[in-house]
Amino acid sequence: MHKMSAGTADLQCAHQHAKTFRRETTSSGGNRLVAGFRDGDAALLLQLSGNVPGPFEILYVLHTPRGEGTPGRYQSPEISREELALFLDEYGEFLGCDARVDFWLHCITTGATLVWDRHNLLYAYGPISDFEVELEAHGFSTGEPTIPSPHAHNYHQANDAVAMRVLKHWSWQRSELRPEDWQ
Repeated sequence: MHKMSAGTADLQCAHQHAKTFRRETTSSGGNRLVAGFRDGDAALLLQLSGNVPGPFEILYVLHTPRGEGTPGRYQSPEISREELALFLDEYGEFLGCDARVDFWLHCITTGATLVWDRHNLLYAYGPISDFEVELEAHGFSTGEPTIPSPHAHNYHQANDAVAMRVLKHWSWQRSELRPEDWQ
């Protein structure tokens, strides 16, 4: 756990993973990377997105709301890299310190997808080798990012107003949660 630097409160944040990643085969036979994020690193997510051309869509999976909205999968309209950068600049710290959501970034033209989950793990689908090079350039090495057991998920009251702003940021298209979205 570490302290969030938001001016509103000193908050305990997500587990600090070692800067490691691994390749793994999915149940469908494809490959993906799994990396442990440190410090809820939205800036690194943005840099990884530079390996795909855009435009993008965001899937904001609200599985544990605290009054800001109905549980569901909220899909953004098509966005540019610049719009993505502004969104992550505004909400990245929240995404890294509050476990009420999972965040998906999907490249419309290539299908590449980056998933930042409630455990502060990143799943990367698409140009795996390019993502590996980018992670290594940021000090990551091959290893085994793991979720501590036992662990807890934090849903900070101090973040409720930010969570409400996220849902007002765009005209999201909401759909129901899938079984795999529930904790």
